[in-house]
Amino acid sequence: MSEVVKSLQERRMRVWEQAKALADSAADENRTFSGEEEGTWQSLNAELDALDKRIKAVIDGEQRAKDAEDAMLKLRGEPRGNAPGGPQAPGTDELRKFLRGEGGRTFDVRPTAPVSFRDLSKLTAGAGGNTVPTDFYGQLVAHLIETSAILQAGATVLNTASGETLQVPKTTAHSSAAIVTEAAAISESDPAFGQISLGAFKYGTVIQVSRELLTDAGVDLEGYLSMQAGRALGNAFGAHCITGTGSGQPRGIVTDASAGATGPTGVTGGFGAQATAGQGADLLITLFHSVISPYRMSQSCRWIMNDTTAGTIRKIKTSEGQYIWQPSVVAGTPDTILGKPVLTDPNVASIGLSAESVIFGDISQYFVRMAGGIRFERSDEFAFNADLVTFRALMRADAALVDLTGAVKTYTGGAS
Repeated sequence: MSEVVKSLQERRMRVWEQAKALADSAADENRTFSGEEEGTWQSLNAELDALDKRIKAVIDGEQRAKDAEDAMLKLRGEPRGNAPGGPQAPGTDELRKFLRGEGGRTFDVRPTAPVSFRDLSKLTAGAGGNTVPTDFYGQLVAHLIETSAILQAGATVLNTASGETLQVPKTTAHSSAAIVTEAAAISESDPAFGQISLGAFKYGTVIQVSRELLTDAGVDLEGYLSMQAGRALGNAFGAHCITGTGSGQPRGIVTDASAGATGPTGVTGGFGAQATAGQGADLLITLFHSVISPYRMSQSCRWIMNDTTAGTIRKIKTSEGQYIWQPSVVAGTPDTILGKPVLTDPNVASIGLSAESVIFGDISQYFVRMAGGIRFERSDEFAFNADLVTFRALMRADAALVDLTGAVKTYTGGAS
């Protein structure tokens, strides 16, 4: 961890302690915030959000610098990490030739080894940064993951070479057992299965690059294109992973998740007051325990919500006066609620009437199908008058929740 990140993390903890002290003071005196205190609270939370983004930006920047250094070493033919005989990313020379127009018009980017999205977090070395492949495919997928909370959370990824429809069984009910008296017939209880079809919806983005950028050998062109394509494809696919209808697009996790907790009426879909039984933190505890223990114990069990909802939950305390939201003390790792990591995604609904604003459960039960690799195509004619080279990135993917027995639950706002 760099000194800059350590300094920012320490500053974040000081701001959190200020916010906590402010809320504790109001709670101890059994009163709401004054106008001045509310302004201070909002300011402190805004600073926390800004620090979170700054810490992530610094970590990402350090990683990009390392990737750029590795790319330069590859261009000069030196082993990565200055280690004699170190591993070289296959296909680098071919990719460079393609980008400069010295090869064909199409370049298929495929994983050079089995890829697990759950091992590709680049937030910190401990969170997986040391395991991320630094070849072009690995960089692109890492950027795709950064923009999608579902992929960050540990969805199960199925990589296939082609895009024919893939039939995947889904569990809708488990077997049950009961006491049987002597000589009595044992009742049959079979698990109930359905079936989902994972196809290959096509996502595409167009990226234009100046001729000067292509011909400058000192530019980390692979890093630039992997970042642009990964983020564009990740934003589009990530939105469908949350709320996709399954009709002409992937089936989002919210679409099939069942309600684990429902908010009270008269609070516009919010969490109500902690002083009222069954409201406030009680609702999040209810949601937590609506997911059965085997799923809660999974390494892929996560909370997912948007930033506005996260700001609301940050203020919630239990009846004992303890904040249910706990800040992380390790740079780059998520904050937690009831011991489980929290991820934010702008595609999750905001708090509102009948809105499913919080997702909780074992995200590994959400299957993502990736058909083939990423297809890059190049055109020198599309923007000929501007002397720009146009690259088109295409990805085919589908997704759906495969365990409907309660692996993933949502908090749903009250109906009125």
